[in-house]
Amino acid sequence: MLNLLMKSVVRLDKFVCKSTELTKSEATLLINVGEVSVNDAVVTNEATQVHENNKVILHGQRLKARDFRYLLMHKPPGTICSNIDERYPSLFNYINVERSSELHITGRLDADTTGLVLITDDGRWSFNITLPTKHCKKVYRVGLSLPIGADVAYKFTQGLKLQGESKLTLPATLEIISDKEVLLTLTQGKFHQVKRMFATVGNRVVWLHREKIGDITLDVEVGQWRYLTTPEIQSFKD
Repeated sequence: MLNLLMKSVVRLDKFVCKSTELTKSEATLLINVGEVSVNDAVVTNEATQVHENNKVILHGQRLKARDFRYLLMHKPPGTICSNIDERYPSLFNYINVERSSELHITGRLDADTTGLVLITDDGRWSFNITLPTKHCKKVYRVGLSLPIGADVAYKFTQGLKLQGESKLTLPATLEIISDKEVLLTLTQGKFHQVKRMFATVGNRVVWLHREKIGDITLDVEVGQWRYLTTPEIQSFKD
């Protein structure tokens, strides 16, 4: 198992939670009533920003945050990117780690979509992946109902106007594998974007699989997961 030390500035309530077994509401209450000090000064605002090197004291004990966790998983079909079961089972049923409720999914996939998902408890790290201005590349393998048109790749590079959108999509790269299978590389993540893009050019996605996010490539079997390597984690650090 590989973890990295908590290096970023975080809210005080989150720091307390990452250092104890307290829930967010319990941590907030203790902060609000003056039970927590930062660098020898009592702090009662749970939103106060603290760094890992700050001296945070609760009930006379200095707190040390647990290491962040970074996971890669091969999402099976018929699962949802949620921490709890809903209409479909949560993909967290496949992950046996402590305090899984602290984890969240970065870059969600639809229930019928398979492939690479990243899971972490580091919100700043997730932000670097999902923030539109970061232009994080995501590669999808797409199965289509109709043969791909000869001009579609060019249209994708020019951007498409999706139904209900006022702006064109950002340029996308399309590699044709066969007449009904392509690799699509996007740098944005609009709602159902892949399916909507192909609908715009008169085609329909029949299956969808994500293979890559940034420099991180899916390399485990369906339903399996692993911790990310240090270089993979660092590729999305500030």
